[in-house]
Amino acid sequence: MSEGSEALVVCSDRSLKVGMTIWDIETGDQILRIPSCAASPHGLLCLRNQYLAASQVNRHGSLGGGSVFMWALNKPQPPLRSYTMEAMGPICCSNDGVYLAGGASSGNAYIWEVANGRLLAMWRAHYKSLKCMVFSDDGSLLISGSDDGMICIWSMIRLMKKTSEMMHHSNHSESCLLEMEDSGSETSLLHYSLEHKSSITGLLTVSSSHFVSCSLDATCKVWDLISGRLIQTQVYPLALTAILLDLVRLLMFVGSVDGRIFVNRLEFGIGLDDPIIVAEDESRMLKGHSEAITALTLSASYLISASEDRTVCLWDVSRRVIVRRFDHDKGPVTNLLVIPKFSLLSSSSHQKVSNKFRISLLDKYPQQDNFSKGMKTLLHSHFSRQDDEFCKIFQGTKSLDQYMCELQLEGTPAAMEMKVETSTDYRTWATRMTKHVMEMNKHLQSRLLDLMQCRLLRSREADLPATRNKKKLKIESLSPSDE
Repeated sequence: MSEGSEALVVCSDRSLKVGMTIWDIETGDQILRIPSCAASPHGLLCLRNQYLAASQVNRHGSLGGGSVFMWALNKPQPPLRSYTMEAMGPICCSNDGVYLAGGASSGNAYIWEVANGRLLAMWRAHYKSLKCMVFSDDGSLLISGSDDGMICIWSMIRLMKKTSEMMHHSNHSESCLLEMEDSGSETSLLHYSLEHKSSITGLLTVSSSHFVSCSLDATCKVWDLISGRLIQTQVYPLALTAILLDLVRLLMFVGSVDGRIFVNRLEFGIGLDDPIIVAEDESRMLKGHSEAITALTLSASYLISASEDRTVCLWDVSRRVIVRRFDHDKGPVTNLLVIPKFSLLSSSSHQKVSNKFRISLLDKYPQQDNFSKGMKTLLHSHFSRQDDEFCKIFQGTKSLDQYMCELQLEGTPAAMEMKVETSTDYRTWATRMTKHVMEMNKHLQSRLLDLMQCRLLRSREADLPATRNKKKLKIESLSPSDE
């Protein structure tokens, strides 16, 4: 197994039993199969070439919450199973793997710190279901797209700041959880757009100052990340389902609902007044799938595409031919990843260098002490001086627990007062969480009752023919003697 070779990770969203499959890109051989995985579209990622993370499909929506599984690539062990408040759809991580963000069908967004699992922010990001999420290259911004075509750009620093203020100054009439839902207010939202008229199907950053979006409205749009200004629009002949950029050759690959892949050169010189109308030029299309494109990715040598026709294709783009085709008969592939094969080795010098990176179970609910212990901040070249001052103060602040211990040693009235207030806050938070759990239990009980009633009806319907047959046999057996 050469260290320079690559492996392809694929998964479906149809059933947990399908799991993930890892193929050798060069030979086409199956290397590994990971059971119990059904990831939502845009719901699979790789953390520092060491862990795979997937948001698990929840067939019952948000009822009972959702889950995010994480697998160590170089260790044959069960996944780390984190159970989230809602079922997550798309997930994304910062380039350094420190932060993980997820979006729910309710429009809520979540941010965790991967190393300790802390839920750092939770807020109402969109009115409709979240479909795509991506961090900026420096991790200072989060871009999200929803089912109604809205795109939002969020300030990570302001999200953290707003959430910490809510946690520290929450009053007794409202719970911390409910207040955190509003932490993504206008102060955290830098820009938003409704230029797209239908669901967002892809978001990609081009550089530290630009990103690209595609939609079912048959358009691709290039945006200025800093100002939120629309720079360019490309109009295609049919709805778009996936997008990929080759930054080396400045090529843009766009998958469509009929299985075609459009290939265009990405040019920033053309302004908004001159939208590009993409013609159905045979020389700029790749044809090999019979149904909608679901995912696109790049390896060192090939473009890789997946489709609802249950196939994965490796393309030689220059010759516009399929080099290898993988058949995934267990269901349509919703996610593609390319990882180095050395990450699958149990003992590797590459792993020894980066062994310090670790993951933890993700918090289901916000914990009050998460915001009293200090928080790592991201690069924030796009923010104001006020944000910079906040970061310095926030990083240098003592934890609330340490401060309380010092006051208790002094035996001052302030210590007792603070202790009472803290106990009250915890009690209020626990009460709200209890109510939330009770509501979920009611939903589950009602669902169980419905299932039991359905089974009883089915059993009765199944018993009716048998009873009728018995009566018929009895009548037939009695009829000769009666005569």
